[in-house]
Amino acid sequence: MVRLSLCVTRMIYVYIFVLFIANLCSWGTTLLMGPGNWLILLFSALYAYLLPLELEPRVGWKVVGVLAALAVLGEVIESAAGAAGVTRLGGTRRGALYSIVGAFVGTFTGAIVGVPIPFIGSVVAAVFGGALGAFGGAYLGERERLHGDRIAIGKGAFWGRLLGTFGKLIVGAIMLALVTLDSIY
Repeated sequence: MVRLSLCVTRMIYVYIFVLFIANLCSWGTTLLMGPGNWLILLFSALYAYLLPLELEPRVGWKVVGVLAALAVLGEVIESAAGAAGVTRLGGTRRGALYSIVGAFVGTFTGAIVGVPIPFIGSVVAAVFGGALGAFGGAYLGERERLHGDRIAIGKGAFWGRLLGTFGKLIVGAIMLALVTLDSIY
């Protein structure tokens, strides 16, 4: 009986490791415009719900609530930065929408183009591809404007996309650290 209890107690560290890896991979999907922060929230909530009550340490529901608030904050930061990049320079809704579509296309194109350079190449190419796609989308969306204005609005979309992605990544890193610490202590 003591042996079984010791085995079950040690399994918690395997569960913590699996949660950490799942959340780390989820966080990485943010680079590819994936729902990384929401996946961290999902995996953490499932962990809190499914972990047997007798196993400690565990993820608390208060932490899951904080993760939910942080996931919303990450979306607000990403959306606000992207939209601000276009609208701050006088861009239209169409320019902002085209910027989002361009960022999506650019992210996946960049990830594919960066494949020859192991892991880092795809990640860097995806982030900058998304920013370039946002530039191109905003430029195309503002077709009634003069070339110089279109370039300025495209640059705003480029920098807004980069800042939004990095802001969301920072929030995701905070989420990852928070849930990992809560699962260990």
